[in-house]
Amino acid sequence: MKPRSSRRSAAAVIAALTACAALTATQAQATPAQDVITPATKFYVDPHSKAAKQALVDFRNGDIENAANMAELASWPQAEWFTDGTPDEVRVKVNRLVRRARAIDRTPVLVAYDIPGRDCSQYSSGGAASSAAYRKWIDAFAAGIGDDKAVVVVEPDGLANLPKDCGPTTDPTGELTAARIADIAYAVKTLKARPRTAVYLDAGNVQWRAVGDIAQRLLDAGLRYGDGFALNVSNNHPTDHNARYGTWIAKCMWFATNGPEQARGHTDWCASQYYSSAAPNDGAPGNAVSPSDPSTWRWTDAWFDQNVGTPPAGELRHFVIDTSRNGRGAWTPAPGKYSGDPESWCNAPGRGLGPRPTADTGVPLVDAYLWIKTPGESDGSCTRNTGGTIDPEYGIVDPPAGAWWPDQAHALARNAVPRLTFDR
Repeated sequence: MKPRSSRRSAAAVIAALTACAALTATQAQATPAQDVITPATKFYVDPHSKAAKQALVDFRNGDIENAANMAELASWPQAEWFTDGTPDEVRVKVNRLVRRARAIDRTPVLVAYDIPGRDCSQYSSGGAASSAAYRKWIDAFAAGIGDDKAVVVVEPDGLANLPKDCGPTTDPTGELTAARIADIAYAVKTLKARPRTAVYLDAGNVQWRAVGDIAQRLLDAGLRYGDGFALNVSNNHPTDHNARYGTWIAKCMWFATNGPEQARGHTDWCASQYYSSAAPNDGAPGNAVSPSDPSTWRWTDAWFDQNVGTPPAGELRHFVIDTSRNGRGAWTPAPGKYSGDPESWCNAPGRGLGPRPTADTGVPLVDAYLWIKTPGESDGSCTRNTGGTIDPEYGIVDPPAGAWWPDQAHALARNAVPRLTFDR
């Protein structure tokens, strides 16, 4: 690919930043849509995003190529994360965002991320001090939205990484896990009570929980009160893999709730990315389901064809997919490079921005592709389980979780698939 000329790149930076700033000045007069998300939905772009600020820094430093990339990145909608603060603080911040979006007839995407015991006390640890404190925080979050349009992703990893999953001594009685599920159900119901809010409960990603496992967790945590679930948040697995996984989850939940009488309550019967009873499972290559070999997922499809068929489209739950870092798919280190867990999800090197945010996906159950994880924010100080503090993939101590990392933002933009352009 030929490098852009400095003149053309500088013009692109100026035009992009000017257009971003104009978003806050344009007053729209469109009639509110009946549904929060339709194929015509346009999501809100923050003209003062970290990428927009980085574009100015790069431009002033004479780094025209990266400045142009950052300006293009900044032109696309990204989710706004709410991770802490008092109830009053979160209410004010949420309300400020939805009012800005309303002024230009755009729909903001928000992430509620304050569940007690968040992230098993790992890189993104934190959260409210108690269930009571969390529920007050959620009440305030919902009050901040009010009657405005909003899309809310509820508690990334909150269900896929329950307290019982954190280790054998974390929740021996199951009390913490029960509280987590109840808190998330409260969040879904409270947020969905707002008249124009779409609520998606996080469900991990295609390489994490088996279909039946996450389907049951979603049902337990009140998915019936919301609009659907979210996949691939802060991860980099391919869009089509997650779309297939999400379809299985939706069909599994239908099977266990509206399917044959004998299947009621049996999400555990569903085939998954790990196993299918429809496969020969005779040891021959390709005759057993492997999570790392999507060609074997035909056996999972076969199980759903045989046992679920084609449920009424209106009875299947929809979902959204985070495509903020999956343009080049998942990262796998060279065999034998690491003796322990390489933390392939954590600041994976060489990744790129994926499909652009849109509600016009063309996939029946996928309501939107969203950039939920903020491109350019670190996952935490990854060490690949080497015992030190340095991330051997970068040769540095990675920034803390949520911190802006210009080098990573530049790489994601440079490696974007499809190639990054300005959102017109």
